[in-house]
Amino acid sequence: MASLREPPPAPVRAPGTRRISARVASVNPSATLAVDAKAKALQAAGEDVIGFGAGEPDFPTPAHIVEAAVAACGRSANHHYTATAGLADLRQAIAAKTLRDSGLEAAPGQVVVTNGAKQAVYETFAALVDPGDEVLVPAPFWTTYPEAIALAGGIPVAVPTTEESGFHLTVEALEAHRTPATKVLLFVSPNNPTGAVSSRAEVEAIGQWAVEHGLWVVTDEIYEHLVYGDRSFTSMPVVVPELMDRCVVINGVAKTYAMTGWRVGWLIAPADVAGAVSNLQSHSCGNVDNVAQEAALAAVAGDLSAVAEMRTVFDQRRRTMHRMLNECRGVTCVEPEGAFYAFPSVKGLYGARLGGREIRSSLDVVEAAIEEVKVAVVPGEAFGAPGYLRLSYALGDEAMVEGVSRLAALFATAA
Repeated sequence: MASLREPPPAPVRAPGTRRISARVASVNPSATLAVDAKAKALQAAGEDVIGFGAGEPDFPTPAHIVEAAVAACGRSANHHYTATAGLADLRQAIAAKTLRDSGLEAAPGQVVVTNGAKQAVYETFAALVDPGDEVLVPAPFWTTYPEAIALAGGIPVAVPTTEESGFHLTVEALEAHRTPATKVLLFVSPNNPTGAVSSRAEVEAIGQWAVEHGLWVVTDEIYEHLVYGDRSFTSMPVVVPELMDRCVVINGVAKTYAMTGWRVGWLIAPADVAGAVSNLQSHSCGNVDNVAQEAALAAVAGDLSAVAEMRTVFDQRRRTMHRMLNECRGVTCVEPEGAFYAFPSVKGLYGARLGGREIRSSLDVVEAAIEEVKVAVVPGEAFGAPGYLRLSYALGDEAMVEGVSRLAALFATAA
């Protein structure tokens, strides 16, 4: 079975002569953060750059959450170490929020609070995966997943989805990639980068398949509240409760409450896995920042009015971006059903020239876009899907329309 990542090379020099370990040297940088950093650097230099790279809401954190953090700064208890797994009140509130929002019942002792959902991803695979274990990763995929799996010694195995199916994952595709070494299925809906949202029937079928084959499921639910049209979010362990003892749910406050910079995520897992993750975290960073945890408590214990307002705006942008991209020469785009990304194909531009550059890949399109019209987008190669681009519509309306208009003007010159 083909792996997404080659194992790190065996040492060829005497011990102690390698400056960077082979394991860490094999990690690829985050393409999404790299694109965002490049756009911000150009903007700081005075360039009129529009960046579609970052996956973060362009809204401020709601005022009551900020006020809770300000108050937390003055409480002396927050000036000291607290429990590695998270503040007791926050873990209780996360359990209550999860029951309210998805119907999943979990005890506070199953919750581990992490420095953003990204740390939850890393620690989950570190706890579950041994060297040689295979993890099925639906493609296109968020860039961090394969890296976290490989760092744990696991083998990330891509399970392709197609534009024709709306990038929806199927049991048939999963079964075609399952081997005796398969231990974990990663499941993500709503999906980053495609925006696909699996139906209840699809989620249930995939969950039952995982149970049948004794697999673990890691389900990332960070975009649970960002679904549009007639789509709805479904939590796999809710519709397949027999999966609960072999399932880890990952989530956080970043997307729902516009709190990307606060760095508070969590995982919900069987007690033994939660304990192992907490033990690991105790040796890496200890407790998450107490003030940020207090802010997260105000967020998850409150209502969902802020995300409802954001969702309305994102829905309008989603439809506008989808229409504008499909009007571009050489572009086709599946309508995103959730999250806040469009994932258009630019294969129709292959063989053409843009600004003197021959287009042979989506990487070429990305370079032409930043050089010719000062628009920063992420290439599909970063997500295991050459031929596509990821554009976030979590930026201001005017900037979004201007950015896509610039791309349309550039693509119209393709010859």
